[in-house]
Amino acid sequence: MTGPVISAAGLRACLADGWRLAGAAIEAHHGGMNSATWSVSLEGRRWVAKAVAPGARRSFAGGLAVAAALEAGGIPAGAPVPDRHGRVVTDVDGVPLALLTWVPGVELSGGDRHEQRLIGATLARVHRTLRGAPVTAGYPFHWVDPAAAHLGVRPWVREAVAGGVAALDRLDARTLSTGLLHMDPAPKAFRWDPATGICGVIDWSVAMTGPLLYDLASAVMYIGGPDHAGPLLDAYLDHQVLPRAEVDRGLLAMLRFRWAVQADYFARRTVAGDLTGITDATGNEAGLERARRGLDLLGGASGF
Repeated sequence: MTGPVISAAGLRACLADGWRLAGAAIEAHHGGMNSATWSVSLEGRRWVAKAVAPGARRSFAGGLAVAAALEAGGIPAGAPVPDRHGRVVTDVDGVPLALLTWVPGVELSGGDRHEQRLIGATLARVHRTLRGAPVTAGYPFHWVDPAAAHLGVRPWVREAVAGGVAALDRLDARTLSTGLLHMDPAPKAFRWDPATGICGVIDWSVAMTGPLLYDLASAVMYIGGPDHAGPLLDAYLDHQVLPRAEVDRGLLAMLRFRWAVQADYFARRTVAGDLTGITDATGNEAGLERARRGLDLLGGASGF
């Protein structure tokens, strides 16, 4: 299985008809694991065309609504550009497509103190800006089923995922601060524009309300864990979106659940043979192995 497939002719025709972008330069990117993207430029202006699998249309529309709300609050987020019919999602060859506002800047890596602080501060601003945003969450938190068939892909996966879910249950998500989430705030989702000093956040794929700690744990996970993410955590906490006591109490448990989400995700892709965003099956195997190592560090893959 591969990702959403749109013909070059179909994409050009859609952009010309829907957005009056006849003659635009189009360059494929396709760096995401759940979507296909193209850079679109015409007469000095730039956009991103993004397509998702047909079954993801509803979640895609929800994510675009969150991006629009965030951009209205002053944070660049890749908000959708309505086509001439007022639609933010259209179809090309049966595949949902949107044209997104270009977010200028450089992709962050989180590799130094400055970038970590940018990520932490920006994530806090995102959470604060989205409070009370007029977006209806389309999916409940959470979605991980320890009984799912795909978790039998490797001997360790089911028990490890069940342990992550149990850690979240013990934490009791009802006691945590909630809001609209990004769901996957990896460093590459943050784009810092040196010319303006503004940091934007892209890749909004769903409208989901859940514990804000889930986003924070996700950002920490991508940096390498709490021992490597001190500047990120400090910058986030400086904005007082979450109480420090809540982070101290729940971060490790939420991090364990977040690694379980990774194991669940790559197990599902492995069983389905989903190669979206990767060249071959070794990419999914690598994702599973990273999840196993992350859970091992938290006592959740090789034992409890």
